[in-house]
Amino acid sequence: MGSEAQKSKPTNMKLPVQRRLMSRRLLLRAGIATAILAIIPLGAELRIEDADQPLSNNWSQIPIEPRGPTLLGISFRPNNARAFGLEIRPTLNTLLEYPIQIVRLGAYWNKIELSGDQFDTSELDWQIDTVEKAGAKIILCVGALKTFGFPEYYIPQHYMLKPFADGTLITPTTKPGLLNAAKNFVFRIVDRYKLRKSIVAWQLENEPADPLTFAHFWRISADFVKQELDALRASDTSRPVMINGGFIPSLSVRIGKAWLTRDQGDSLALAKEVSNIIGVDYYPRIAISSLASKTIYLDTTKVPWGQGDRDNLAKWARSHGQQFMVAEGQAEPWELTTVPPSPKTYAPYSCTPQDLIENYNFWASCEECRPLYAYLFWGADYWVLRKNNGDQQYLSAFARVLEHA
Repeated sequence: MGSEAQKSKPTNMKLPVQRRLMSRRLLLRAGIATAILAIIPLGAELRIEDADQPLSNNWSQIPIEPRGPTLLGISFRPNNARAFGLEIRPTLNTLLEYPIQIVRLGAYWNKIELSGDQFDTSELDWQIDTVEKAGAKIILCVGALKTFGFPEYYIPQHYMLKPFADGTLITPTTKPGLLNAAKNFVFRIVDRYKLRKSIVAWQLENEPADPLTFAHFWRISADFVKQELDALRASDTSRPVMINGGFIPSLSVRIGKAWLTRDQGDSLALAKEVSNIIGVDYYPRIAISSLASKTIYLDTTKVPWGQGDRDNLAKWARSHGQQFMVAEGQAEPWELTTVPPSPKTYAPYSCTPQDLIENYNFWASCEECRPLYAYLFWGADYWVLRKNNGDQQYLSAFARVLEHA
């Protein structure tokens, strides 16, 4: 008996070791398989191209999808216009010469609350007056922390004496003073403009839970935004609230985004939970690096999984009684510089005049999306820059959509 027990003991001791080795092998194989699965879509999504593409009139030949009741419009970005060397008022007036139906304007916190006791809305007042006179509707982004247009965060310096550390999640418990100030700003902006009939919706924050890639990785917690929403609703309960989030139909980007927002979910998840209108920001072609004289692009215009993501999100919104819109449809280049290049006789590969139309068609052709509440073209001030430099094609492509959609 004893000898049998002694013989069996070493064998039993080896079993856990064997199991651990098998587990490690399985994990290794699973890791390799996952890596391969990640590389396959990434390979399908990457393009190596010349940044400058010869201008052509292809945009004038593309069939244009009918819009139905969808409102077509733009986002007006005063900070971007200034970066292009444009004057704000002539730029907006030039754009409003076109039959635009809706314009998204932004209340930039650090441009309005210049100090603790100075609240100046004169520039925003003028923008709203100008859009109203042109007969267009308005979606007003009330901020507070984030508003559209780089650098996106517009916190007044007297509330943020030094930048937050990368990776900061801004929550009600970690930044209670900032939350109170943000709620007060949201309430004051909504209260000031709630009698304006031209304003058809409020936008709360801009991609609130999404980190700002390539700049810093601050994020706003869902609880922070929900308390801002309470402040907004304390002033106005009649209008819908739109929350937007990035929609780049890239499997590799999705993996990275899931990691960065792992502790609370991304902006589209928040929009599903609390908004009346889910807004998507669509950038299917962006520059990510350089290779000698070429540029490497993340290009999802031809991948099959993007259409499924679009259809599923639109179907979800409709089944839950929420409206659905494209808050930012790429209509300007996204190259390796913050200010897109504007080469004469060329168009950057990331967005040509033809792409302006094809990006619109991608959403307008979606059966599950119909009717979109609105489609806002992103990059209108860039078109004016091109026009001033002798190239009318971006504006002409936009005008063609307005005329034929």
